[in-house]
Order: sequence, then structure tokens, then C-alpha cells
Amino acid sequence: MEYLRAAADKQAEQFSDKKQVWILNKETGFEAASVLNDDGEFLKVQKASNNEEVKVRKEDTQQMNPPKFEKLEDMANLTYLNEASVLHNLRQRYYSSMIYTYSGIFCVAINPYARLPIYTKEVINSYRGKRRTEMPPHIFTVADEAYQRMIQQRENQSILITGESGAGKTENTKKVIQYFAAVCGVDQSKDDRNSGLDQQLVRCNPVLEAFGNAKTIKNDNSSRFGKFIRIHFGGTGKIHRYSLREKNEMKMCSWF
Repeated sequence: MEYLRAAADKQAEQFSDKKQVWILNKETGFEAASVLNDDGEFLKVQKASNNEEVKVRKEDTQQMNPPKFEKLEDMANLTYLNEASVLHNLRQRYYSSMIYTYSGIFCVAINPYARLPIYTKEVINSYRGKRRTEMPPHIFTVADEAYQRMIQQRENQSILITGESGAGKTENTKKVIQYFAAVCGVDQSKDDRNSGLDQQLVRCNPVLEAFGNAKTIKNDNSSRFGKFIRIHFGGTGKIHRYSLREKNEMKMCSWF
């Protein structure tokens, strides 16, 4: 599971959550420091980056989590759920090419600006029908959970993909459609015209992009419109194109 799950950390580190804190940094947001002295309102700390000793307000510091929480897959499990710890966890996972991280019911995705081998057919098959806790964080888990709930509960499901320009909304929308096309296929039992519909779903995005995308400061392929994609499924769980009133549906909303 390279690019998806962190390797076990074999280094045993001495750690005290009372002595290790995050302090403000103008360039990186926060940086690690060790508490040398506590005189009530202020703390004397030593920066981990250059061993510089500085005096900071206690209210401007944030608690640091033990090393066992490094590169945590679900940030809802952090002992200290604060801004510094969240940013640090996301940053460390990103540096290890793990672009997906859970935060409770949400899946946080960070644009790697590179092609990673985590969307292959083999990866799709490994996520099919698996519980969230059984596999590393991935957009495929979000898609599979929605699909399984639709099949089991017989209720419509919605997936909301949101973020700032260049965050990867368009690409992750494509990956969700790719997952449905690979897993759900097409119901051809009633109408041969459905043949190839799953591939049409995958190929429709480039057409939309040709009409509605443009280059911006942050993004060379920015979608300049909102997408509302509705996929209809038959009673067997296969993709088809019959009316909504007769069958279940799944909605995907991408707000730009």
C-alpha cells in the first residue's frame, strides 16, 4: 500500500506532552518547540529547528500529540485536535505522498501535482466492498460507502466534493466516476443501447472541460462552472439511464 499507508515507525522517542508544544511561525504557520520554563502567562521555549530560545505567550501555543499519532489516517483520533496538529499531520502525510486523510466523516484530499499509481484497476478491486477501517484513506472508499448504502438501504445518496481552485475537485470527481464505471458497470438486460454507457461517463468530463474550463493564476485547468452529476442505477445495482422515479440514484455535487 505504498502512497496510501505509512510504514511503522520503529524509532522510540521520549516524549512529554507537557514539554512539547507548537508555537507560531510566520513562514510555516507553526513549528515545534520544547518548554524550558513556565512562569504562568509566558513560556520560555527552545525551537526544535535551530535551538533558539524565545519567550512566547502561553495562549499562543498549542499542545503537541505523541509520536504514535504521526501520519494518522483519521485525524478525529488525535488526542489534541488543534490547528497546528491537523496541519502537521496533513503535511507529514503529504510529504510521504499520502494525499488522502480522514477527518471523521470527511475525506481530505491534497493535490499532489503529480500522477500517483493509486487509481489502477487493482486498487479499485482492493477497495470494493471494504469497510473504511480496513483500507487506507482514499476517494474510492467514499464512493464505495455511498454505493453500498444505496444498495443496502435502497435510498438515494449524495457525494459533495468541494475546495478552493486547484485543490483537485475535478480530478477527484473523475476518480469517483471511474470507480462507479469499474464496479457497477452497466445494466444491459433490458436495453442494448446501454452498451458502453460506463465508458461514456468516464469520457464526458473532457467534453465539459473543453467548454467550461480556463487557465487561472492557481490552476491551469480550472473549472469555471458548477457540476451536478446524477447517476441512475437499476435494481441490480448496475448503471442505467431509466427515469429517476423508477430507480435509485446517486448524486455527485462539485462546487467550484
